[in-house]
Amino acid sequence: MTDEPRVIQWGHETLAAEFAIAEDGAVRLTRLGSPGDAPDPHDPGAAVPLVAVTTVGHGRWWSGNRFIHSTIGERLRYRAHRSTHEDGWHALTVELVDPETGLVAEVVYGSPDGVPVLRGEVVLRNEGGTTLHLQAVSSLAVGGLTAAREGALDDADLLWADNDWFAECRWQRRPLRLTSPALTKSVRMSNGRGAFVLAGQGAWSSGGRLPMGGLADRRTGRAWVWQVEHNGGGWRWECGEREVSAYLAVFGPCDGHHGWRHDLEPGTEFRTVPAALAFGADGGTDAAFAALTEYRRATRRPHPDHEHLPVIFNDYMNCLMGDPTTAKLLPLVDAAAEAGAEYFVIDAGWYAEEAENWWDTVGLWEASRSRFPGPRGLHEVLDHIRDRGMVPGLWLEPEVIGVRSTVADALPEEAFFRRDGVRVVEAGRYHLDLRHPAARAHLDEVVDRLVGEWGVGYLKLDHNVDIGVGTSGRPGESPGAGLLGHNRAHLDWLDGVLDRHPRLVVENCASGGMRMDHALLSRLQIQSTSDQESLELYAPIAAAAPTAVTPEQGAVWAYPRADDSLDEVAFTMANALLGRVHLSGRILELGPEALALVHEAVAVYKDIRADLRRAVPSWPLGLPAWDDPWIALALRTPDTTYLTAWRRPGVEDTATLRLPHLLGADVVVDLLYPGISGAVTAWDPGTAELTLTMPASPSAVLLRLSRAE
Repeated sequence: MTDEPRVIQWGHETLAAEFAIAEDGAVRLTRLGSPGDAPDPHDPGAAVPLVAVTTVGHGRWWSGNRFIHSTIGERLRYRAHRSTHEDGWHALTVELVDPETGLVAEVVYGSPDGVPVLRGEVVLRNEGGTTLHLQAVSSLAVGGLTAAREGALDDADLLWADNDWFAECRWQRRPLRLTSPALTKSVRMSNGRGAFVLAGQGAWSSGGRLPMGGLADRRTGRAWVWQVEHNGGGWRWECGEREVSAYLAVFGPCDGHHGWRHDLEPGTEFRTVPAALAFGADGGTDAAFAALTEYRRATRRPHPDHEHLPVIFNDYMNCLMGDPTTAKLLPLVDAAAEAGAEYFVIDAGWYAEEAENWWDTVGLWEASRSRFPGPRGLHEVLDHIRDRGMVPGLWLEPEVIGVRSTVADALPEEAFFRRDGVRVVEAGRYHLDLRHPAARAHLDEVVDRLVGEWGVGYLKLDHNVDIGVGTSGRPGESPGAGLLGHNRAHLDWLDGVLDRHPRLVVENCASGGMRMDHALLSRLQIQSTSDQESLELYAPIAAAAPTAVTPEQGAVWAYPRADDSLDEVAFTMANALLGRVHLSGRILELGPEALALVHEAVAVYKDIRADLRRAVPSWPLGLPAWDDPWIALALRTPDTTYLTAWRRPGVEDTATLRLPHLLGADVVVDLLYPGISGAVTAWDPGTAELTLTMPASPSAVLLRLSRAE
């Protein structure tokens, strides 16, 4: 070890990392943050090693013994490292080895130029002669998230987001000390075992919780936000105290929570799901979420949709609700075109005969003849959409096959999720295992027919069944391993679809936002944020959606109803103006004034959308709580800040919104929408506060704040 480096320094202009190599070869990440941070001479360094591995017969392995003393002791040791900088991406790989078993761990870090986000994943390779039975492998383990100063842990708050059907993106914030209490000084370094643990379950990556979390210092404004980049429910993270500082450990699926095990045979390797950690040096969680937004843009598949942000009309929500016919659709297509829509999506029901309960018959994806009885059937509607200058789209739920579908008997048993040799059934549906070539060939035929032959330019891919812990369809396979294999095959299938149809726009939906994760959003163009049918309850979802998805990918329903007041029509339209407009509702039944508000909103959106694709979010009233009477979301570019504010039923008609990035600036405030609003604003440059009064409730406005010339 005499010739090995004792310190590895790595990073770029907004993120710096330092790794220390001990005399015995143990490696620790000792510093992570801004390049200009001065080292604390009293800081003992992060107590968390680089990787954790749990195996049958060996317990938990760490690359060092300062974190948890395992039965196996210190094994993983430094062997080599390499760093690269290519195509705007910085990468560092630290290679560790256990001489006794031959287990090699490559800890891979990455970060885009100028973005303070650390991405981590681990590749395990068995260079020994004995199979290792993996039970858990960390993707990213980082200590030192709080300063070494006295009381830093007392000032730290944990953040996580509850995420349920109709109630997505509900962020919670609690003191870290509630789950990692301070212990008596007689305990070494106050190093307790307490930690806050959050885990996904089932097949939905965000069913119950977003695969995200955060840690914020109330005193300094320093904050971290992280995400697990996995498209299934097999994920876990924990945050707690280790040696007077906070640590984070992020995992994909594991045995304890997800029934996942993996046999790492000699000569084979296993790669974890990725995780990313965003850093905000000051500015609190707003700064960390801004960094995460830029990272998401830097790591997703390029697509024209991200640049143009076309307006989408979808016939489902508070509109046809899964009951489309030619007679209903043709006038709706005309109304959508006149409102300014650029895509028209026919949602659920287009494949089902009118008298049929179609839920457990899906899978063939052929157009209904009874719903579209003309000589050209559904193509009459698709052609009319194109004739009105819009791109046609269809809803599809590709991963499920109804138990009464003809496809259920046409595909081999191995093409479906199975447990103990029996097909898994959930809510009248089987679930395809996309590792099987017959399952993938079936879906490729469907997509290539709809897109290549029918000329469909938009697919809304839904997923309404949580199939559970997974499939054990292969010999010796654990259900969690089967689910992970399917999840990865699903991503590969989506890549193939977009490779063949590069201009196809694909929406990610799973009962609204039940699969809202970066693994899917790094490939797909649009994310359904909710199935919420109430305009007032949608406001906190719309405002918090940029925590989980870039603004230009977050589809929000705007669904005016004939019995809405004009303030309510403006409210529902404003819900979508800082995301992606998913226009719906029975717009044919609107009166002239209400319809004018719809047309006005779409026109305003088209004026500002070029800015939205490069703006980062902030929350002038803090992250919204479900019952807050006032809610606000800001999207800011270097030159302009757009601000949507919602007033829901409550006592106060005035709110004070904080915009610290405009401190000291003379600001011009323009009311963009709705033109009929009676809102009154006042700007204080000394405090960077905007006072906003809205007499009516519910009501909402979109404002533009620009620095005075």
